[in-house]
Amino acid sequence: MNKFRKIPLSNVYIDDEIKKAVCRILDSGSYILGKECNAFEEEFAAFIGTKYAVLTGSGTAAIWLTLIALGVKPKDEIIVPALTAFPTVEPILTVGAKPVFVDVDDIYTIDTKKIEQAISKNTVGIIPVHLYGHPANMREIMRIAKKHKLFVLEDSCQAHGAKFDGQPVGSIGIAGCFSFYPSKNLTVCGDGGVVTTNDKPINKKIRMLRDHGRASKYVHSILGYNERFNEIQASIGRCLLKKLNESNERRRQIATLYRNKLSGLPLDLPKEEEWAYHVYHMFVIRVKNRDRLKSFLEEKDIGTGIHYPIPSHLQQAFKQKYKEHTKLIKSESFSRLILSLPIYQTLSDENVKSVCECISDFFK
Repeated sequence: MNKFRKIPLSNVYIDDEIKKAVCRILDSGSYILGKECNAFEEEFAAFIGTKYAVLTGSGTAAIWLTLIALGVKPKDEIIVPALTAFPTVEPILTVGAKPVFVDVDDIYTIDTKKIEQAISKNTVGIIPVHLYGHPANMREIMRIAKKHKLFVLEDSCQAHGAKFDGQPVGSIGIAGCFSFYPSKNLTVCGDGGVVTTNDKPINKKIRMLRDHGRASKYVHSILGYNERFNEIQASIGRCLLKKLNESNERRRQIATLYRNKLSGLPLDLPKEEEWAYHVYHMFVIRVKNRDRLKSFLEEKDIGTGIHYPIPSHLQQAFKQKYKEHTKLIKSESFSRLILSLPIYQTLSDENVKSVCECISDFFK
């Protein structure tokens, strides 16, 4: 086996423009929340279609600071899908609130038919997750939220550029939160995040919270934190944001090729609703003998992933605090079957075909 996988699960795109941008910032002497960060915030807000964008230290921090800005308190309840990265849930627990888990549907997003039965007198909001790059059904979610007077905070950490009925995710709820982790559709070559919103008070509060609660350099009006962004990563983000639409279109082409080549095999391919613009952060199949297929592909130097092997309602960090156990059939079943295949901007058609040929060989 090669020291490095011949076909990795994900890959960061770096070109000369990015290298020059990084060197320019290194020479500038300005490294934290400067002109580059301001420009990246303005450009990202314009891309999503919101008035504001606030950079944070990570996507997790983006959700956490937004919950604080929304005034979420201990004993409040927030509805969230069970099949998601645990960092969706972690901020809810961190502010002392309780995540109330709902099962997912066949597109791996929160099952809107099951949301209302999870609402209690303590429910204050819903966090839908646009998992793997496919939008959740925001029309139904917003209808339910309006009916019950709940906020909607979109976890868009895997969905940069995805759209629901033509509207970018992250612009539909009270706020949207994105991650720039290296595997994301838009990265900054490290940790980073951003909150998008049209709400002026939320924008102002998060800007203070991320920077030690500062009203000005030496005046700390509220208790804040150090969740600031830096100029080097902002310069990378600005370069890659210009290429994001093209990159997402390439991911969609790869997804189509996977569908064509894997059609007819005994596995379930990802669905795409007619109202969705899916950006394929992950291309996730469901297959029996998932672990055997995963090992088979890795022997062929093909990277794979499982997103996620343990649903959030079964994670020990949640179960230590809340003893109840809710049976969520699809989340638990899917977690035993799902497998993420390689997908990224620079993945060649030839490599996609190689992955598909190996999967076909496995079934033979």
